[in-house]
Amino acid sequence: MPDSSATPDLDLTFLYEIADGSDEFVVESIDMLLQQAPEMLNSIDQALQSADWPTAAAAAHKLKPSMGFFGMLISQGLLQDVELLCKAGGQEPDEIRAKYNQAKELVETNLTALSRIKSEKEAGI
Repeated sequence: MPDSSATPDLDLTFLYEIADGSDEFVVESIDMLLQQAPEMLNSIDQALQSADWPTAAAAAHKLKPSMGFFGMLISQGLLQDVELLCKAGGQEPDEIRAKYNQAKELVETNLTALSRIKSEKEAGI
């Protein structure tokens, strides 16, 4: 099992448990996140820039379950905050932006780590 201690917000325990030894499942799961997470982050980013709080909240809500699946609980919590603050009408745009930026940075770091793990797994398939 790869060491994910390089990133404080990545714990693949759950993924490995449900993969039940299938590297192919792990690779496919990671691949899906690598495709979807940047799109979702981009949606949140654009919505925040245009103060479209309902769209930002919906995109944050949609990305949250994936964060839990990959043990990215800090990111998941930050996205939860972004979602709730946006649902409340975006009265604190600076706080929303700060939490989103923190989540985005963590997620992007994790995506890099996941990409590396995916390559290692593919080499073994």
